[in-house]
Amino acid sequence: MIQSMFIWSLTICCCFCFYLTTTTALAVNLNMAQILKYTNENMDSEGYAFSFETSDGISRQESAMLRHAGTPMEALEVQGSVNWIGPDGIHYKLNYLADENGFQPQGEHLPQLETARIDH
Repeated sequence: MIQSMFIWSLTICCCFCFYLTTTTALAVNLNMAQILKYTNENMDSEGYAFSFETSDGISRQESAMLRHAGTPMEALEVQGSVNWIGPDGIHYKLNYLADENGFQPQGEHLPQLETARIDH
């Protein structure tokens, strides 16, 4: 009796584990994006450029250039954009620039700073 109960419990446990792994694997496979396009260019110490596009609507491009090489103002300037479809179905686009002035993102979905007007 104990042996048959053990086998029955083991069978139920195995079936449940099989169910979890197959449904999880199926969910992961349904959400896996394929790379449709990819480029990459290394410009040695002068900078780089890359871009990619995936089957789930994500695309990104970025390039960087070394500015003011050999001076105390030497900095890497990076600019690019990324596009994606949010869980809400809306297409988003983020443009950005990163340089000696910091990271500067731009996008319609980002909150906008209101400039305060001071009357004297």
